[in-house]
Amino acid sequence: MKKKFINREISWLAFNERVLREAADETVPLMERLKFLGIFSNNRDEFFRVRVASVKRLALLNERIDGDDSDPKHVFADIQSITIRQQQQYESIYLEIIEQLKSKGVHFVNETQLSGQQEEFVRDYYDEKVDPIIGPIMLDQVRKFPELRDKAIYLSCILNFEDAKGKASSQYALMEVPSSLPRFNIISGEEGKKYIMLLDDIIRFNLLTAFEMLRPKKVDAYTFKITRDAELDLDNDISKSYMESMKKGLKARKRGAALRFVYDSDMPKDLYKYLTKKINLTKEEDAFIPGGRYHNLKDLISFPKLNLPKAYYRPLSSQRHPHFEKYDSYFDAIAKKDVMLHHPYQTFNHVIEFLKEAALDPKVKSIRICLYRVAKQSKVINALINAARNGKKVIVVFELQARFDEENNIYWSNILEDEGVKVYFGFPGLKVHGKICLITRKENGEQVCYSILATGNYNESTANLYTDLSLLTANQQITKEVQRVFEVFENAIWPNYRFKHLVLSPFYLRNRLVRLINKEIKNAKEKKPAFINVKVNSLVDPNLIEKLYAASQAGVKIRMIIRGICALVPGVKGLSENIKVISIIDRYLEHARFYSFCNGGNPLYFVSSADWMVRNIDRRIEVTFPILNQDLKDELDMIFETQFSDNVKARVLHSSGEYISAEHNAVPDIRSQYRLHEFYKNKAKKE
Repeated sequence: MKKKFINREISWLAFNERVLREAADETVPLMERLKFLGIFSNNRDEFFRVRVASVKRLALLNERIDGDDSDPKHVFADIQSITIRQQQQYESIYLEIIEQLKSKGVHFVNETQLSGQQEEFVRDYYDEKVDPIIGPIMLDQVRKFPELRDKAIYLSCILNFEDAKGKASSQYALMEVPSSLPRFNIISGEEGKKYIMLLDDIIRFNLLTAFEMLRPKKVDAYTFKITRDAELDLDNDISKSYMESMKKGLKARKRGAALRFVYDSDMPKDLYKYLTKKINLTKEEDAFIPGGRYHNLKDLISFPKLNLPKAYYRPLSSQRHPHFEKYDSYFDAIAKKDVMLHHPYQTFNHVIEFLKEAALDPKVKSIRICLYRVAKQSKVINALINAARNGKKVIVVFELQARFDEENNIYWSNILEDEGVKVYFGFPGLKVHGKICLITRKENGEQVCYSILATGNYNESTANLYTDLSLLTANQQITKEVQRVFEVFENAIWPNYRFKHLVLSPFYLRNRLVRLINKEIKNAKEKKPAFINVKVNSLVDPNLIEKLYAASQAGVKIRMIIRGICALVPGVKGLSENIKVISIIDRYLEHARFYSFCNGGNPLYFVSSADWMVRNIDRRIEVTFPILNQDLKDELDMIFETQFSDNVKARVLHSSGEYISAEHNAVPDIRSQYRLHEFYKNKAKKE
């Protein structure tokens, strides 16, 4: 019998390979393919910093992975093997795109390919921009090997000397490629053509200048980078505030153990051995990834915009929701009926405008909100500050442990506190991942509550890139329970209260999901209609997977749209033949989470901030909320059916663990993100 679970790390690598497929897909516009390479590279860096670091720790402790009987040492070896194979694919795709750009008049040049005019430009750029901030380190002169930064690119240099008698010698040096300067630079050249030069190569061209005081005969340079363990260890010293512990933990993270060494495969063996020894890497325990000349190509995400026809996705506008256009006030519109926004097809500006109206409305008494990740220049936070300045009571539950956003969140929490906003840092022992907002308003002498409940962060930047759902409601049955959730944060005590509508983790979500699946199993055994439709980012929880297997065996039809990790094995006879899983990777990142259950012909619908992972269900405060309005239920059905019918960007998970392109079967092309954009565009016109 096949394994019942796909290892989560291997499944994640399969997800990132689907991202890589978008870079290889010639139907994707050329510059977008380049961006997908950047996304792939950035994803992989975070994967090593977080997940591979965890696998390595388990391997060293000889412990098994939760819910998986895989040996961490074997998993680590598989990760390295897959990563090397993907790296080769990556470099092949990169070179292919570079060649295609050349045919469009865009030429990538290195330090050996410059014209006289370009050489002058590169020298001037180096002298003006690079030289003032670059600092070569002579490794034979330092007492202690320098502490290398995670995510940085380094040039390991070999300085070759020759004395008056012709005797040769060499020295090693390090140079960090400055991250404060653009990685890709447009340089002057032949008219009608564009020339791109990497900052790495600008430095390479000027290496003799960088070391001119030492007068080397020649300098060779080879790129490498390291990836460090990103685990955040918080100090339990009770004399320190949570903020102080976070700051100390972030500082320590920068010195986390090195666990991946990515290097130019042309690097001489002596230099390779020297560096890996100094960085404390060993073949047995760490990942060594040979590659090409360039690393950290996540910078491709911010590649300079070029005037190339048809090289980019055509713009897709975000629509305004027609219901809001009928009213002068968001409060009047939401009081009339629940509104669900589907970002980015529908604009996130509605959320910002609602908060800005609340900040000015004299009837509004308080605003409470949970923040996990916010934009660098956050309009949401600006609205909250304005509300506080206008005398509203503003309470923010700020999760400082949003991975890799900790420093940004610390910065904003300080700003908020300085403006008189009351800030709570989550809930003791649990990460707060729920996306809720509560606005209280005095209407006719009574307090009326309005809420925003969402699957995504209150972040206007990512709202243009991630597909998410936001429910704006004045249903007092829902909003009063949202108020109860905020009481939990303010009192730091779980209330003696039974939630009837909201389903919260870690206390209720697992049991509720199990009961809902059990009801489908019961109905299927009684020959009643039974189905489960699920859209989440990840499915890893072993107990829920076992329950889904039981449902499949009972005859429940289960369809799942899972963008990323899926540990469930579908399509296995006698185990999961009634389960079908697809993944969609396209121009927007699929991020919305919702599910529906047949419920004997009266379907139940839920939208959630939670994925079906142990951490989301047992170790975080997540908010799952019901959709009660029939029009909104119909809209969720439409979204699910459109996406499950996708035969352009959907990949079907087979029992082998492979993702295969969906079959067309002579039906027209259905690219679900474009279909949904057209739906919301037409909806805005009709109403």
